[in-house]
Amino acid sequence: MGLTARVLAIDAGNSKTDVAIVTAGGDVLATARGGGFRPPAVGLDTAMRELAAPVTEALTAAGLTSVTHLSACLANADFPVEEERLAAALRDRGWADTVTVRNDTFAILRAGVTEPRGVAVVCGAGINCVGMRPDGRTARFPALGRVSGDWGGGWGLSEEAMWHACRAEDGRGAPTALARTLPAHFGLSSMYALVEALHLEHVPPSRRHELTPVLFATAADGDPTARAIVARQAEEVVAMAVVALTRLDLLSEETPVLLGGGVLAARQPQLDDLIRHLLTERAPKAVPRVVTARPVLGAALLGLDRFAVGEEAQERLRRHYGV
Repeated sequence: MGLTARVLAIDAGNSKTDVAIVTAGGDVLATARGGGFRPPAVGLDTAMRELAAPVTEALTAAGLTSVTHLSACLANADFPVEEERLAAALRDRGWADTVTVRNDTFAILRAGVTEPRGVAVVCGAGINCVGMRPDGRTARFPALGRVSGDWGGGWGLSEEAMWHACRAEDGRGAPTALARTLPAHFGLSSMYALVEALHLEHVPPSRRHELTPVLFATAADGDPTARAIVARQAEEVVAMAVVALTRLDLLSEETPVLLGGGVLAARQPQLDDLIRHLLTERAPKAVPRVVTARPVLGAALLGLDRFAVGEEAQERLRRHYGV
């Protein structure tokens, strides 16, 4: 890799986009932040125009018009065909000589390991899991929700908590403190009032994610129903991790299992303890670790991996992001 080579790293999630221009030596020349990247919601053309704003800002700040390689980790790149379509759209922009697109979960995985080897489970709004080996082999899941066999993340947890709370209030289900704690979070007196408020959008539906911390607090107070929901999330996390480790023939080797996203990074004691306990039982060689580094670091490291830079460059880049 020549001294003048540059990597354009993009981590674009549903809510925000981070961009960095990185040299072969691991120096960060410029950064920028933009809004979310949501092709399914706004269309690919509009999403690419919105992505262009932070990319152009970073290139301009670095005094560049293009770079050697673009490493993009993007939300909604759930299948190889989607990665190929997004890569083609990025190539058309002329920002780099070469382009690689991966699902954004790969950014969290690479940010947490010293080489491209390990498994990452991410619980944000939803849940996803990926794994990789240095030889290029990967493991992944569609992560499209229940339709693809997935459950969990902040959205799934809040939905499950509301389901049990509603049934507890009207008598169809077992009693649970969630019937009180969930509506109380919004200053409401009943689940009926909360459902009505969400349905009529007096409470914006997007605020449902606020119910996940309420669920964890209710579980911590000992509520059996809340604790059962948290236990189910732990089972889902470990099931994904074990399958990914198995697919990559890593189950019998000491392997990092990175835990990321808002739900897991919060280090809720019951969830964290259960995940570690279940991993010890089902994947004793797994080394679980929570990742809080910004995912754009992982996108940049994946870009540098293409050119086999040394450890010094990687460490310089990590220091820039406080890792």
